[in-house]
Amino acid sequence: MHTKDLQNIGKSLYRELSPLKHSSRLRDPEGTGAGGDRTYHIDRLAEEIIILGLEALKEPLTLISEEAGVIHLHGGGTVVLVDPIDGSRNAVNGIPFYGASIAAAKGTTAGDIYLAYVINLVNGDAFWATKGHNAFFLGNTMQGQKEEEFSVVAYEASSPSRDLPAIVPLLRAANKIRCMGATALDLAYVACGSVSAFVTASASRSFDFAGGFLLLKESGGIITDMRGNDLDILELGLNRSTSLLAAGNGVLHKKALALLNG
Repeated sequence: MHTKDLQNIGKSLYRELSPLKHSSRLRDPEGTGAGGDRTYHIDRLAEEIIILGLEALKEPLTLISEEAGVIHLHGGGTVVLVDPIDGSRNAVNGIPFYGASIAAAKGTTAGDIYLAYVINLVNGDAFWATKGHNAFFLGNTMQGQKEEEFSVVAYEASSPSRDLPAIVPLLRAANKIRCMGATALDLAYVACGSVSAFVTASASRSFDFAGGFLLLKESGGIITDMRGNDLDILELGLNRSTSLLAAGNGVLHKKALALLNG
């Protein structure tokens, strides 16, 4: 599997979903996905497009997807982590900020991720990275924020009453804050320098952050849990497993850690 393969799948997603984005059919509930969240028609449709694209590669792959769970393609092999619609709630509520995330790993931990692709399905912004070969935004090498002040801090709070008190110290230090509702895209925009840092106290699943994880590492950013623990040894799977703290550079990350754990 190569970057070009994921780009082609992303283009198919954007092409097929864009004309349907105002269709009420996409908002129809279709049960609960393997990741534990409610599944909507748009989630299922996006997943079908991605699976068809991966099957066409005719490679042994083990798919871990938010909706379908674990699927072995051609006997199973390379682990592929998929969030078919990153920001499902935004998509079904008509909020124009949602995307898709695909990442491949040669082993069973986050440190084994070697390929990542994230696309904004509203405007077509596409981000990709290969381990050891930089990260790219629309074909150009990207880098996290160089400045050492918190210009824009993004956050996620699945349970506001529980999560917000834990992250308020960092939010207070920011010039502006944003809750955009799509973790993979949040991380991608940190990786390209549009956002200074991203934090969530809610436990994330590996397919939530897998794509953004490699984008950040290859663009000079830092991503850990909220206490600064490395995520490389984290097991890939369907379970909610970790808080997240990402920053565009090391200085910002150290400042964020001090604020959150002071």
